[in-house]
Amino acid sequence: MKLAVAVAVKAKNSTLISLMRLSSFSSAASSSSSSTVSLKSSGRLQQTLAGPVEVNGNSLHSGKLSTVKLLPAIAGAGRYFEFRSRSIPASIEFAQESPLCTTLLKDGLRIRTVEHLLSALEAKGVDNCKIEIESESPDDKEVEVPICDGSAKEWVDAIEEAGINVAQNHGGETVEKMVVHLNKPVYVCKNDSFVAAFPALETRITCGIDFPQVPAIGCQWFSWKPEDDSTYAKDIAECRTFCVYEEVEKMREAGLIKGGSLDNAIVCSAEHGWMNPPLRFDNEACRHKILDLIGDLSLVAQGGNGGFPVAHVVAFKAGHTLHTELARHLTID
Repeated sequence: MKLAVAVAVKAKNSTLISLMRLSSFSSAASSSSSSTVSLKSSGRLQQTLAGPVEVNGNSLHSGKLSTVKLLPAIAGAGRYFEFRSRSIPASIEFAQESPLCTTLLKDGLRIRTVEHLLSALEAKGVDNCKIEIESESPDDKEVEVPICDGSAKEWVDAIEEAGINVAQNHGGETVEKMVVHLNKPVYVCKNDSFVAAFPALETRITCGIDFPQVPAIGCQWFSWKPEDDSTYAKDIAECRTFCVYEEVEKMREAGLIKGGSLDNAIVCSAEHGWMNPPLRFDNEACRHKILDLIGDLSLVAQGGNGGFPVAHVVAFKAGHTLHTELARHLTID
């Protein structure tokens, strides 16, 4: 299996996909969740926030103002949104394919762009959380999580401001946190884009992006593992969403990024390079993909258990659609 990982990093993309299909990998389409993953003890108790905290701001795609209140929740409740007095669990069961963001849909109500907030909650160990969200219009059936500065930094700051406690259930008892472990490798792919997950003793994420038409971005790889509670805040949370300048007008014509600006994204021109330097990291764009991946795979969580798997997850040119497709095959029935 170590040889397969080495090949994955070095091989051409089409060759890689062929190797995965011929090897011991399970494609998501042909594998059953129950045989692919199992729940094991994490060695810690489920956690929640110590108190409430509020964040408000403009959203990326609609451009509207929204307000989010993060509140403590009992053990076993998991992470869930409350919008228009309806509960929408932050679960892959309710994830809907949408362009350039991850959306939750239940009972006709949509919560858009949840990935940065969920990434921060997952990485900081907030297993149970009530997320109240309000839009600027009382008639909206759709609301979007504030984009902040395009990273997860403000969400991490809010979580740290609120503090974290061990969660208790209705009976005042603590509950052990269970996490997903892989029993065998699994992958999803489309053309030369893929996300693969390997069984491992610890969590690691390796991510690659490739923008040959934009030399300032080019091809980047970054591998990261959460070594302690501060690693995410230091290495990942500050990394902002990014876009290619030449694609901005096309996205706006499609009704997207109405709230996008140089204050909430890093923008790169094929001809002129980065338009709003300095970058926070030389490979900030690639690191942001890891931020997104953590948020999307956090949707595996159920009842305060699960979340991002104990696995080595390798992604290349992947987006929210492939992330959530993999998440659907990492859940336990």
